[in-house]
Amino acid sequence: MKHISILVPKGAILGSIEGPRLVFAEVNALLRRLGKPALFTIQLVGIEPATPMCGGRYTVAADRLLPEVVRTDLVIIPALDGDLPLALAQNQDFLPWIVQQYERGAEVASLCVGAFLLAATGLLAGRQCTTHWAAAHDFRRMFPEVELVEDRLITDEHGIYSSGGAFSYLNLVLYLVEKFAGREMAVVCAKVFQIDMERVSQSAFVVFNGQKNHTDEPIKRAQTYIEENYQEKISVDQLASMLALSRRNLERRFKKATANSVVEYMQRVKVEAAKTRLEATAAHVNEVMYQVGYTDPKAFRLTFRRVTGLSPKQYRERYSRRGAAVG
Repeated sequence: MKHISILVPKGAILGSIEGPRLVFAEVNALLRRLGKPALFTIQLVGIEPATPMCGGRYTVAADRLLPEVVRTDLVIIPALDGDLPLALAQNQDFLPWIVQQYERGAEVASLCVGAFLLAATGLLAGRQCTTHWAAAHDFRRMFPEVELVEDRLITDEHGIYSSGGAFSYLNLVLYLVEKFAGREMAVVCAKVFQIDMERVSQSAFVVFNGQKNHTDEPIKRAQTYIEENYQEKISVDQLASMLALSRRNLERRFKKATANSVVEYMQRVKVEAAKTRLEATAAHVNEVMYQVGYTDPKAFRLTFRRVTGLSPKQYRERYSRRGAAVG
């Protein structure tokens, strides 16, 4: 019997507590229907007996308090809501307990921005992690010692797991079901909960708005210029000259401020513009390519796939508003 501890932090998102509980409980129910013993003992573990959620609209009762759980096999850290630094401060008591359980052999999984609580333990130092793409900049700022791979849907390293944003945490839960209960059980659960278990990236869902939450004003001007002139051919040297910076200094400061190189930023802006056109118009892919400043079809398709994980045609088929209306 594998013991699963789903944490109940203050300020947690209710669905990321109840979702994993439902899936693991369904595995037990399916096994019982097959005449087999349940595989999981599932407990909600909190700092206090009852924790308010969603601004007090709901209250989650813990099955056990932290000191009562001496040993567990898997710790699930749900997503946190609202002000993340505040949420971390309110849940400091979880940190030594999570570290202690890991050192005793437990595995640890964070869901979405639960990665912030996991990173605060120090267990992720020098390791890879993913989280919601929208929280990537804040995560890098707060935990520079962690290798963030926000395009990934799941990471698995030395018994520590993390998942991408929002409801993609269910993909990690299925991944764990497959690991502990087998592929067949994971497929059944995927069908019961209607989860696309083959997804491996959250890149297609990323909305690139540019990262301007920094204080380097010349770099902000460079970003604005790129965003307003993405259809033109802009060179790094041109930007450096415009800002009266050396190319090396521009590239160093740009990377530090935005987590992208200058060229990567240009590509991301162009691809975001292409995504909008593919979603909203019936223009041919090559026409879209020219509209966003590319002239080489191969280069455009390779860059588009690298950024989104899909070809332009696949992206249109999946997210076109026209297609959705017809469907």
